Amino acid sequence: MVNNSLSLRISKKSSLMAGFGVILASIGFGIVPFFTRNLTDQGLSPQAIAFFRYAITAFFLLPALRGQILAWKQILWGIGGGSGMGLGWICYVSAVKVLPISTVGVLYMTYPVFTILISFFLFKEKATRLALLASLMIILAAFIAGNPMAFPSGQLHILIISLLAPISFGFVISILVHRLSDIPPLSRVACISLGATLMLSPLVVTANFREVIPQDFYVLGLIMGLSIGSAFIPQLIYTIASPIIGTSRTSLLGSVELPTMYAVSIIAFGEILTKSQIIACILIVAAMVLAHKNRKFSPV
Repeated sequence: MVNNSLSLRISKKSSLMAGFGVILASIGFGIVPFFTRNLTDQGLSPQAIAFFRYAITAFFLLPALRGQILAWKQILWGIGGGSGMGLGWICYVSAVKVLPISTVGVLYMTYPVFTILISFFLFKEKATRLALLASLMIILAAFIAGNPMAFPSGQLHILIISLLAPISFGFVISILVHRLSDIPPLSRVACISLGATLMLSPLVVTANFREVIPQDFYVLGLIMGLSIGSAFIPQLIYTIASPIIGTSRTSLLGSVELPTMYAVSIIAFGEILTKSQIIACILIVAAMVLAHKNRKFSPV
């Protein structure tokens, strides 16, 4: 009886710590716009910023692929998905450079919709009613925050391009669920990060020297913050913590990422939120809560 009580207390503590870890990881993901906009302001190209975000994670986690030779098909799927996400991230950085961070954040959070569509067309998986209802809420939020009528005509192409980021993320989540579930979590992150790094490497090598190489320690610090503080460490925490609490709580707690982006836009860049952006944020968080039992709303 004593052992059972002790085990229960340890389990509850472990679950509490894991939930806290997911929140911290999601906040780490949410502060990405702070680094990306500052780096573009310092003259780094979007492809270089995207490269640095994935390269360090790929380097540290590459040993996780050692024992996965027999799972080479899954690894190739992961590398392919990572390659697409690398290109999508260039679009994300380009959007953050010119559009309000809060708007880009809402558009980025449409990835569950694309995940459902891609999973249906590629893997014939049908979404639940709750997931479809949540998707409609997300689409409505994206239309409210990213209404083309609210943007100057010169920025409409950026608005459209920014959607390539959630499309690529949705593709990666579909692959994670349908093709990478049989390999360890760290190996999944490793092959996806490797794919993004391999895809972005030629773009970095052929870019202008000053748009790729940090010119001072401030820029180097921003790169370290981006690649380690908002990528490697959060991904590591997320990968360890999410299996402990399950996809339901993970996706629910992970919805803090969007409010974090809003906080960055206000505190770091002095953006003023519009009513439409606030409504869009509420809708997306509500959609995450509504569909928190659907694994499509969680990247692990």
